[in-house]
Amino acid sequence: MDMYIKSISDLKKQVDTYSMKQVGMRREGVVTYCGDGIVHITGLTECRYGELLEFSDGIYGIAFNMEEDSVGAVLLSGQEDVYEGMQVLGSERVVEVPVGKHLLGRVVNPLGEPLDGKGRIHAKQKRAIECEAPRIMDRQKVDTPLKTGLLAIDSMIPIGRGQRELIIGDRQTGKTAIAIDTIINQKNQNVVCVYVAIGQKASTIAQIIDTLEKNDAMDYSIVVASPASDLAPMQYIAPYAGCAMAEDFMHNGQDVLIIYDDLSKHAVAYRTMSLLLKRPPGREAYPGDVFYLHSRLLERAAHMSTANGGGSITALPIAETMSGDIAAYIPTNLISITDGQIFLETELFNSGIRPAVNVGLSVSRVGGAAQTKAMKKVSGQLRLDLAQYREMAVFAQFSSELDKQTQRLLAQGERLTQILKQKQFSPAPENEQVVLLAVIQDKMLLDIPLENIDDFKVKFVEHIGYVCPDVLMKIESKGLFDDDMQETIRKAAQKFIDDYLEGLEK
Repeated sequence: MDMYIKSISDLKKQVDTYSMKQVGMRREGVVTYCGDGIVHITGLTECRYGELLEFSDGIYGIAFNMEEDSVGAVLLSGQEDVYEGMQVLGSERVVEVPVGKHLLGRVVNPLGEPLDGKGRIHAKQKRAIECEAPRIMDRQKVDTPLKTGLLAIDSMIPIGRGQRELIIGDRQTGKTAIAIDTIINQKNQNVVCVYVAIGQKASTIAQIIDTLEKNDAMDYSIVVASPASDLAPMQYIAPYAGCAMAEDFMHNGQDVLIIYDDLSKHAVAYRTMSLLLKRPPGREAYPGDVFYLHSRLLERAAHMSTANGGGSITALPIAETMSGDIAAYIPTNLISITDGQIFLETELFNSGIRPAVNVGLSVSRVGGAAQTKAMKKVSGQLRLDLAQYREMAVFAQFSSELDKQTQRLLAQGERLTQILKQKQFSPAPENEQVVLLAVIQDKMLLDIPLENIDDFKVKFVEHIGYVCPDVLMKIESKGLFDDDMQETIRKAAQKFIDDYLEGLEK
């Protein structure tokens, strides 16, 4: 009897606490067609564009085409397990990825699932991969340099925190190498790095991860990998997922560097999806909204105002050209969206000039605003000197006799070109860059044989570190290089050059 009374009281309590909010309506649809990673669904009448759709057994898709009597969706995985007549559920949410510091040092797919075999990611928060770019009033101007460690770029094509600088060139010209060097150079700079690999070979991605690990760069980096074996929709969402992870750090006041490698393959993946969904093709068979595809992604890079935390996202998108054609559809789109481009030339690369930066076609629209005073002082004439040398070198090929002034200009240009060469995975700190540029701009290396410039460069920087450590420290800490410091370096350099030449003669 007591048990009966107790069960009645429990039932009464459940009735009293019952809420209609506990009742949920499931929006269901049915697959009518499946093929090539594309699914047509009927019955999802209230489905929204970009909504995450749930198939059975943990298979997901994204709603892409909103038609009168059906929904066209793309599958993120499990294409072989989807069949006609299968039930589909609308989730009423968009694709979200885990965000936060738990992702640092990890390799994940575009859904935030680990690929590195280090166990599940214990992220407490998630963030939608698509969101609005920060408003103009929420931003501030780009004025803090993001140092790449590459002398040719930091001196002539400076990149600021919050900028979008396109890296463009033919295949095998060192585009990814510049991006990886920049990540390696962010060590101890309090910059979080996100590397998004889109449509690359799995072996290439593994090699990049290995390089980052060897250089202790994975501690502050996240790798979002969508290799060529992934379905086109996974490659499509990869850069947006990487950007969502970066935005979480930016909104917490941190500086972030994000690499999109590369957006040409991203556009191809989007074209594949669009054509399979029977969207009307435009120029080069790309859909009409391919510009918006990248503009809404790259506009999310920003330098936030102090009131909004002061964080930043610096984007380095990579684009591949065919035979140096920067007037192609995707390259011109990206050039018009970004704040400048670093153009890498095949001829320069093959002639041993690496990084193979074409100074004439490369530009930073932020310019000197993203340089320290020390770098501005020593790099002001650099671009002009290099352009004059390259122009003169073309004419010198057709002349048998050159006057002394022309010979001197060519000799200076050759040494400047040699100084700007840099080995891969060996970024240089800014103070070393400033000292080297100060010496070359004073035309002090004309007596050094060209074949000895690389050896001289290494020994000279080491020597200055011993005899003028205070000057290097001031350049590094204050970003200044006044006349007194320049004179100190000049005297130390002259003595070292005399001793070096004397050693060569022996």
